[in-house]
Formats: sequence, structure tokens, C-alpha cells
Amino acid sequence: MKTNKILQIGCWIFFAIGAVGQPQKNNDLRSVITETLKKSTLEQAEWAMTQSPVTVTAEQCERSAGGLHDFYSEGDYWWQNPDDPNGPYIQRDGQSNPSNFTAHRKAMVRFSQIIGSLASAYLMTKNEKYVKHAFVHLKAWFMDEKTYMNPSLLYTQAIKGRATGRGIGIIDMIQMMEVAQGIRVMENAKNVKKNDLHLIKNWFGQYLEWVTSHQYGIDERDTKNNHATCWVMQVAVFAKLVDNQALIDFCKNRFKTVLLPNQLEKNGSFPLELKRTKPYGYSLFNLDAMTTVCHVLSDEKESLWDYTLADGRTLKKAIEFMYPFVEDKSKWPYAKDMMYWDEWPVAQPFLLFGYQKYPVKDWLKTWKRLEHFPTTEEVVRNLPIRNPLIWIQ
Repeated sequence: MKTNKILQIGCWIFFAIGAVGQPQKNNDLRSVITETLKKSTLEQAEWAMTQSPVTVTAEQCERSAGGLHDFYSEGDYWWQNPDDPNGPYIQRDGQSNPSNFTAHRKAMVRFSQIIGSLASAYLMTKNEKYVKHAFVHLKAWFMDEKTYMNPSLLYTQAIKGRATGRGIGIIDMIQMMEVAQGIRVMENAKNVKKNDLHLIKNWFGQYLEWVTSHQYGIDERDTKNNHATCWVMQVAVFAKLVDNQALIDFCKNRFKTVLLPNQLEKNGSFPLELKRTKPYGYSLFNLDAMTTVCHVLSDEKESLWDYTLADGRTLKKAIEFMYPFVEDKSKWPYAKDMMYWDEWPVAQPFLLFGYQKYPVKDWLKTWKRLEHFPTTEEVVRNLPIRNPLIWIQ
């Protein structure tokens, strides 16, 4: 009896230490992020405080088959056919067409930057002015009858003469992830109205219903490369916001049974990304997305970081594979990217999320020295985690 009691007390102490240890670890990492980014983040937030909302209704494209409130974008790598100027566009993989309509995507990226900056500044200062202004933008995008966006992506990545919209365009919605996460960290602020919060979350709930049931959403979910990863990533983030446990569980299972086994090579590379015309950028992008999925979905019941396939593959191997080429890009043994080679890498979130799980100091050191607020449009668009403080909670 005495021995059993001692063992029982020992277990209590063990679990108590574990419970205290992780919050302390997160506190330490938040301190590092705050110290590294505070000046720039507060500058970004002060800029955001001067900005008025710009939603999808601010600009329309005559080529869009949708209405005023529909998000519209065009396939990046599709161009006018010089042999048939009035005919269907032709593809040039890896070469972005500067004539494409990008106003809605730019507006969504701007919205994400504004909410991410304001939410981060709120965490740093506890000043509710940032929350108040954030909800001016949130209400414009999700509630105002004149300026709201429809909770669907029926007209994304359109191709002149070929398609009014495609499932592949659902990847544009990853720009809303820091909006959703920003809401999560601000929702308990004093000046947040419950009805506003309810209506905004309802918008995300409607989008989740659409993206998980419409054929475009199903097509995107069932792709093989970074698009499949980004489908899981955005659905996981939005499901967390609206507390949809069924979708959270679905995304966990999808990571374990589809994403990891179908995309990760034994050496830690992503072969489907290495085949592209931008193998370096796409490898970074997919690893950022994979680690974000792990970070968002891991909880006290299950850590996706620890999930190991039968042949020993884990996501840690992907970080270990890619890290040397982030630390020193000249070691990259594959083809250089067709475009934007010089602009990568930046402060990739996989370094930070990976460090939180596996405290490899070099990963954090590299993250600290890289560019945190890039300005190149292509890089910004492919870096949806721009305000890491709001993710380390």
C-alpha cells in the first residue's frame, strides 16, 4: 500500500511538471518572438490603424463570371496565345502573368496583414484600440451588406476561354488564416460584441460547409501536392475558430493517412515539389504548410509531430532535410527556381514551429536572422504565417 501511494504521488508530480513545462516553454518562445519583432510589429500595427477596409467589392474584373461580392482571381501561369490572341489562354508553368487580375487577392493579403498586425500588437500591449480597429475591417469583410465577401470561392484561378473558376484556386483562401487566428486571440477582449463574433464565425462556418462539399473543394482536397496540404491547413485553422471537432479530427486523419505518406520521401524531401519549375520555393512553401498543420492540430491528446509512418518517416525528417538549404542556399543540389530565386528564403515558419517541438537552437537562430517582413509580392503571398506571435498560444 505504501509503495503504491509513493508511485501515485510520483505520477502526480510527473504530470504536474509536464503541465507546467509546456506553458513555460511557450512563454519563453513568445518572449523571443516579441523581442525580435516588437518594433516592426508595432510599426505595422500603427500603419494598420490608419487604413480603411478594402474588400472584394472595391474592384471588379470584367472577365469575372461572378457578382460584386464574389472573390475572383486568374490562373497565375496562363497567358494570351500569340498565335491566337482572342483564343483560350495557354500555360507557361512557373511564369506569372503580370496582366492577370489580382486585385482581390491583394485585398485579401492586405486584410490578413492588417488583422495579423493588430492582433499581434494587442498581445504585446493589451491596448484594446487595436481590437476595435480590427473589427472595423472584420465587419466590412464579413457583415456589411455593401462590402461583404461571399463565403465561397467559385471564381478563383479562372482561365480565359477555359474555365470561369477552378478548385485549384481554393489555395487563395490561405490568406484568411491569420484573420481567423487573429480573431481567436482577440475574441475575449472587452470591446468585442458577442453578436459580431457570432456572425463572423458563422461566415467561416458557411465557408467550411462549402469547401468540404462543393466539387471544387473536393477536387482541391484530392490533389497530390502543396494544394492538398493547403486545403487541410486552411480547413484546420477555420475549424479551430468555429470549434468544429469533426473537421479537426478529419484533418488529423488526413495528415496521417494522405499528406505524409503520399508526399514525404524517406530522405525528407517532397518529390512532387522538386519536379516543379520553382523547386526551392515550393519545397519551402509545402514544409511551412505541413508544419503549420502539425502545430495547429497537435494537442494534449495527440501530437502529430510524433506521428511516424511504418517505414520511419516523420515530419521532423522534412525539417532536417530542408534546414541546411535555408541556412546556406548555395548548397541546394537541385535546379534553381525559374523566378524569385534570390528572394528566398525568409523567416520560414517551419523553423519556429519546428523549434517549439524540437528545441534545435540553430533553427531558432536562423529564423531570427532572416527577413521577417518581406515586400516581394510573390514571397508575401506564399508566406501566410507572417505574425508568429498569434500562433504561439
